[in-house]
Amino acid sequence: MFANKEKVIWLPLLCLIYSYAAAGQECSGQCSCPSAPPRCSPGVSLVLDGCGCCRVCAKQMGELCTEKDVCDPHKNLFCDIGAPISRRIGVCTAREGASCVFGGTVYKSGETFQSSCKYQCTCMDGAMGCVPLCSMDIRLPSPDCPMPRRVKVPGKCCEEWECDSPYKDTLLGPALSAFREEETYGPDPKMMRENCLVQTTEWSACSKTCGLGISTRVTNDNHECRLEKQTRLCMVRPCESQMEQSIKKGKKCIRTPRVSKPMKFEISGCTTTKSYRPKFCGVCLDGRCCTPHRTTTLPMEFKCPDGQVMKKHMMFIKSCACHYNCPGENDIFEAMYYKKMTGDTA
Repeated sequence: MFANKEKVIWLPLLCLIYSYAAAGQECSGQCSCPSAPPRCSPGVSLVLDGCGCCRVCAKQMGELCTEKDVCDPHKNLFCDIGAPISRRIGVCTAREGASCVFGGTVYKSGETFQSSCKYQCTCMDGAMGCVPLCSMDIRLPSPDCPMPRRVKVPGKCCEEWECDSPYKDTLLGPALSAFREEETYGPDPKMMRENCLVQTTEWSACSKTCGLGISTRVTNDNHECRLEKQTRLCMVRPCESQMEQSIKKGKKCIRTPRVSKPMKFEISGCTTTKSYRPKFCGVCLDGRCCTPHRTTTLPMEFKCPDGQVMKKHMMFIKSCACHYNCPGENDIFEAMYYKKMTGDTA
């Protein structure tokens, strides 16, 4: 009786091990990868397999691994196969590292846990990294949902989108809310294109006041009509620039100076293939600050020391505005002080 139970218990485990042995054979010389990489769960790294061929979801702590199915390197995991001569299948194990303490519980390095229903965290050598489990998507107004907002749903952890109606019920029936301007409500109907109402937000302020930074926006201007976040490089002004010396006598500001000689931009050791003479936002002597007012976005190519070429989009300044609404030091609402950038062509 007990022998039969043992057979029932071990049979599925042996089938699982043999299936991994069949799938995790030694790497062959040819690579055969799916057309699109897999979509990994939150917190799971997308890495190259052990053969260096295809992108796969890395195995996590406690999961079976092979030469091909690698463990998550970003969580300091390795495939413990015991005696390499007799075994080709192992278990993902964390390397020795400092543990983490959260909420009175001790977690080993490489261990994954949920700090709450909204976040999944991983202990990595004494430090914790967390990824959100709830959707972080953005919903823009549309004809069927003119006033979207996130609300808490009873019995659910994550907030969900809800569409508020722009109408209010009165004794005389539905009526428009008071003081609401109809012409400023909702997206522009002229942007309708093949059952897609194209919507694009303004570019955000540059992430840095000097040097190379990043600016972002959200748009659904694509074939799938799907919201996506776009980024571009930006440089309001070079750091350590002596622009005050260029202010003419009797003037208080130099608003939009242009560099005198062509220059190349650099990012992570890679430099642009072409030289440019960009405009930058200047400085003032009376306490005002100058920020971009009209910009455009152009494609650029960067060549790296190893010969690789990468393409990026970058903001180019057309004009700047100087004003007194300057952000204070360490102001967390810094982006609110920047003047709206208009006339962007991309």
